[in-house]
Amino acid sequence: MHAGSASLIEMDWDAFDPWRMQDLRHRLADHPLLQPDQLVALGKRFQGSNHLFTFNNQAGADANFDDVARLYPNRRSVADTLQGINEAKAWMLLRHVQADPTYRELIDRVLDPAMPHIERKDPGMYYRAGWIFVASPHTTTPFHIDRNHGLLLQIHGTKKVYVWDAADADVCSELARDCFHSRHELDKVTWHEAFRQRARVFEVGPGMGVYMPITSPHMVETGDEPSITISLTYSTDATRRNAMEHVLHDLLRRKGLHPPAVGAHALFDRLSYAGAAAMIALHGTGSHPPACPSLAHRTAYAVAD
Repeated sequence: MHAGSASLIEMDWDAFDPWRMQDLRHRLADHPLLQPDQLVALGKRFQGSNHLFTFNNQAGADANFDDVARLYPNRRSVADTLQGINEAKAWMLLRHVQADPTYRELIDRVLDPAMPHIERKDPGMYYRAGWIFVASPHTTTPFHIDRNHGLLLQIHGTKKVYVWDAADADVCSELARDCFHSRHELDKVTWHEAFRQRARVFEVGPGMGVYMPITSPHMVETGDEPSITISLTYSTDATRRNAMEHVLHDLLRRKGLHPPAVGAHALFDRLSYAGAAAMIALHGTGSHPPACPSLAHRTAYAVAD
């Protein structure tokens, strides 16, 4: 841990609200581990594992993130994609880079100094993870949601990050969030072009970034040059509670019931949390519906699922 390290993240911590998006600045753009040669080396170490996820840039905002790699395959090797990203017409994700000790140390160097600021309003940080995105010019990251809070840090190139309010049920329904948390399915997280008008758009370059709360819908478009981005994600007591309530709501829906929206009824939320906690304690991630490993395991770092 590096609690005494100088902060690499600059945010308006007084205005920080864990459930609202916010812009930020960072000092990682020149970090050696985030330069192309080191990312090629990391990609080679991850070759043949579940740490790699890639597709070609014919995918649009409307592509289902669960199926995008199958429907829009990138047939280049890891090294060819990363070394030739300018012409590769591809998008590549190096997943769960915290599995590599060197990158785990980098994640801690960023999050440890930020942790006191975060925990002042959102206690219980755990399940840290790192995700490195490398994308060709004019590539779209399809519309989707994530199951953790995240700090998206732009390293090279420019991109537009479209983010919607985490509570905007018109853009992402309560049903979609229930299914996502309980089964990690994105089938009901669907794109409509009219959504653009409701988004907050962050135009980010090196040294800039965005804080995004759990299940904030988002979509990304790269600019005229290749893009390198690192996202640092984590869970907290509140995200765990929120996700577990959605897990229980999904189970109730599949039994024909119609629970109120998470957050709309405090007593029902407490009962949902208690029910999900009991179910997950009994069955772990093998519960029905299955739960995210972050709900069954309060580990310091995320499990590569």
